[in-house]
Amino acid sequence: MENFRKVKTSEQDSPLPFPDLPPGVVEMKVKEGSKIRNLMGFAMARMELKGTRQIVFSGCGRAVTKTITCVEIMKRKLGGLHQVTKVHYKTLLEVWENKDPQPDGQVENLTVHKNVPSICILLSKDPLDPNEMGYQPPETDFLPRETCKPKGTRGQGLTEYAPGCGTVWPLRLERVKAQ
Repeated sequence: MENFRKVKTSEQDSPLPFPDLPPGVVEMKVKEGSKIRNLMGFAMARMELKGTRQIVFSGCGRAVTKTITCVEIMKRKLGGLHQVTKVHYKTLLEVWENKDPQPDGQVENLTVHKNVPSICILLSKDPLDPNEMGYQPPETDFLPRETCKPKGTRGQGLTEYAPGCGTVWPLRLERVKAQ
């Protein structure tokens, strides 16, 4: 492959693995080069609208971890979201072009079919079927930071919150210590 250079990569479109989605559901297609800040700005704004009840994040290949990160950020910020995760493989088509043209001037192309891991995650404000494969209920010990009152400020303008605000772990630890 040292005599070839990648010219084009395209992914085959496949339908979302969630059959009963309402029309117009927000779909966030996360790419390897996507900025989390940009994705979350758009997704959070849409989820905070009254009419939006569900959102789907999808990504493949190197974007899988970024997709999961976006979902976890949204679950932490909004709280109370039901989740269904589907993992599968997607086929990417890569076109490679020969760097050294043939003597007759014709360029030789090579097409490669790559199977890469892919993930689709549905987040919903409404309850989903708990018997569906990949279902995760909302975190019950979570207190969204927006519902907490600031405890005070520390140096450099950082706001300090009471234990358990915006995190899951301190509440669980406090309960374990109390028992």
